[in-house]
Amino acid sequence: MSRSASLISLATAVPKHIVSQDEAASAARKMFGERYAAFDRMAAVFHSAGIEKRHAVRPIAWFSEPRGWKERTAVYLEEGQALFVEAATKALEKAHLRADEIDAVVTVSSTGIATPSLEARAAKAMGFRTDVQRVPIFGLGCAGGASGFAIAARLAKAQPGCNVLLVVVELCTLAFRLDELTKANIVATALFGDGAAACLLRAGDSGIAEIEASGEHTWPDTLDIMGWDMDSQGFEVIFAQAIPAFAEANIGPAVSGILKRADIRMDDVDRFICHPGGTKVVAALEKALDIAPGALDHERAILRDYGNMSAPTVLFVLEEALRAGLPSRSVMMAMGPGFSASCVSLKSAA
Repeated sequence: MSRSASLISLATAVPKHIVSQDEAASAARKMFGERYAAFDRMAAVFHSAGIEKRHAVRPIAWFSEPRGWKERTAVYLEEGQALFVEAATKALEKAHLRADEIDAVVTVSSTGIATPSLEARAAKAMGFRTDVQRVPIFGLGCAGGASGFAIAARLAKAQPGCNVLLVVVELCTLAFRLDELTKANIVATALFGDGAAACLLRAGDSGIAEIEASGEHTWPDTLDIMGWDMDSQGFEVIFAQAIPAFAEANIGPAVSGILKRADIRMDDVDRFICHPGGTKVVAALEKALDIAPGALDHERAILRDYGNMSAPTVLFVLEEALRAGLPSRSVMMAMGPGFSASCVSLKSAA
């Protein structure tokens, strides 16, 4: 029996409110147009982002009023728990498991602060056992889907036969700031959506795909590229304009180095499954990974229909790849604050 961890099931969930990109652009103009001199120049990002619609935990009108940290946190706790339960329940149903058969829960979220963490708040509704292992993870940002997946896989591999549930929940729209007249806030308003994904991993079964390797790379002196600032109003996004250029110049050698440690060459990879941070980032990744322009089609489709949901987005892309038929070897990859890249190599069980 193999001791490698396998992906047994994957499910996703989104909140009920749908925001078209035209609606978002119109609302942003009303909120910022007369107060931010650079808005007209920045407004083009709504139409060049490659996004048609997104999902949000609150209707768009909610964001037109000032919202403080306490109010945003209350929404994060309520809606984050609801999305956790929905995504986790779907993943368990696909795996033909009950919640009381889960041995460990890895929860990834960087868009709110919850103590007790989300899996503890959802435990009663889910029906987890009282001895379930809890591993809440904060601060991984957009890399959290890939890094959290790798952590959950290592837990499963270390405990053959145990059921490890990974749940990734991000409510990025709660970082929209009416008071922040900055380029970064306008870009965030044009890109971010909300969503959740859940995976069941177990060692000893073939499942959908085998996790054969994982790794990370963090570049020194890059703390200012991506992340959060915090004040009494909530999170304030940090975005460096250089992310696409940085990715194009640096991702290839980093990913190659991660895979080399597992004796995998870049040309051994049949398909890269990437976090689509934005259209420029997707194009930069195609160049960096030396793959054909347009090859990251699942990434563009997810970006179009859901926007950038931070950590769970790459798992939405993985779900799309599974629907299309996973090739023999895929590498899931995401970038995040640090600045870092996280990779997971998957071997299809088909």
